[in-house]
Amino acid sequence: MAQRYTRREVGRILGLDARCLRYWERLRLIHPLAKWGERFYSFSDLVALRSIQRLTANRIPARRLRRAIGLLEEQFGASRLRIEELSLVEQGGEIVVTPPGSARPFNPIKRQWVFPFDAMPGEAKLRSMSGRSAEQLFETALRWEACADTLPQAAETYRRVICLAPDWIEAYINLGVAHYQMGQLEQAREAFRTAVQLDPTNGISRYNLGCVLEETGELDEAIDHLREAARMMPAHSDVRFNLALAYEKRGERKLAREQWALYLRYAPYGPWADQARARLKQSSSHRKRPAPIPFRRPR
Repeated sequence: MAQRYTRREVGRILGLDARCLRYWERLRLIHPLAKWGERFYSFSDLVALRSIQRLTANRIPARRLRRAIGLLEEQFGASRLRIEELSLVEQGGEIVVTPPGSARPFNPIKRQWVFPFDAMPGEAKLRSMSGRSAEQLFETALRWEACADTLPQAAETYRRVICLAPDWIEAYINLGVAHYQMGQLEQAREAFRTAVQLDPTNGISRYNLGCVLEETGELDEAIDHLREAARMMPAHSDVRFNLALAYEKRGERKLAREQWALYLRYAPYGPWADQARARLKQSSSHRKRPAPIPFRRPR
């Protein structure tokens, strides 16, 4: 069986933050194996991650890379191209790809073939002097967010992203996460609420909003959002765990027990598995109390 690597191992090998890995996965740039509440990466995934890492280091936003690959799939009739199978090069702030089976590079965004890389003039990589794009600011905010000391800069940069791209849901989600990590629950709640309003079908937005509402004691609304998140992402173990907590706080032990069991189904070795088993065992002991002896009339 081929070796697989956990997120922590990938972070140690490539120096990547877990948040970057989650973001690139949400963009469908990588496709790790999901099992037991963990993500497992193959050697091919590591090759793909190195390519993404190289391009983003050259100020190519991951979102632009996703768009380029999507256009390439559309133009060449491929169902799903894998990054590790492509030759990806940054050229003047744009992505140039050599498609499978071709010897010539192609610009998928401009929809045109370009000169071979070795024939490109030396000035091809000169960058535009215009202001930074929303995508570039987003990548900067991700780097700020990796350190607790720079979370205020991350939040401010996400706000700049939103000014440039007011419909970018990921920016609202990450802004909410930054506020949450700084203990600013009200600001986090409003950021997540805006993300839900922009796209009510986004399960991550619903989940994050539900978690904050549960912490602020707004249990009814929290449960509504967490239930929607569970419907949209039925195998997401963290959703099950937090929904169980919310049910338990509202005194609905049976519903909480169902969610603890679902958490263990999807993440039997997850970080909260011991806690879920303890809660199930505790609720089971409550149910096994001996029944009272019924009253009997004397004969």
